[in-house]
Amino acid sequence: MAPTALIIYLVWAALAFGLRSWMQWRRTGDTGFRGGGLRPGSLQWWARLLFVAALVIGVAGPVAALAGLDPIGLLDHLAVRIAGTVLAAGGTAATLAAQTSMGASWRIGVDDNERTGLVTGGAFALARNPIFTAMIVTAAGLAAMVPNVVSLLGLVLSVAVIQVQVRAVEEPYLLRVHGDAYRAYAARVGRFLPGVGRLPRGTSPMS
Repeated sequence: MAPTALIIYLVWAALAFGLRSWMQWRRTGDTGFRGGGLRPGSLQWWARLLFVAALVIGVAGPVAALAGLDPIGLLDHLAVRIAGTVLAAGGTAATLAAQTSMGASWRIGVDDNERTGLVTGGAFALARNPIFTAMIVTAAGLAAMVPNVVSLLGLVLSVAVIQVQVRAVEEPYLLRVHGDAYRAYAARVGRFLPGVGRLPRGTSPMS
């Protein structure tokens, strides 16, 4: 399934970054990309660097499988690969759908001097970070399709960097910009899954 995994990954990347940025530009005249001038060594700079590394390792998993890297025996089962295909395809569609839910507020990265609207409807009524949830589902699916050590490393790194980006970069920004409105939203809606990771009022986003 390595060729299929590679195709799904490339389609996912093209939709999540290429097509969505083009759609944003067509709608607003702005691609939505932020963070081009990040201060080296800053938290967001490291998060961006690790996110890029996760993307590279993500595509390296299927490529390594095509090159002959053996899968991990415990996960080398047809049922696992089929389930992975379903997850990867579903995660790809869910990523684009969640991005579309953000409308004009969609961004890649954070600009501390910018104020965008707080989106709480659509997919964001179920979880505060549905785009990242869909990305994790996609990464998990791809890792199941080609369950080698490279793919699993990519999955672990993806989950870790998304946690850092959300907890240490985006949530503090949203609390500064939207204050009580975000606190009320975060108190009733889970971080990545419905009801899971809600923030009690006054609680740090790193909790």
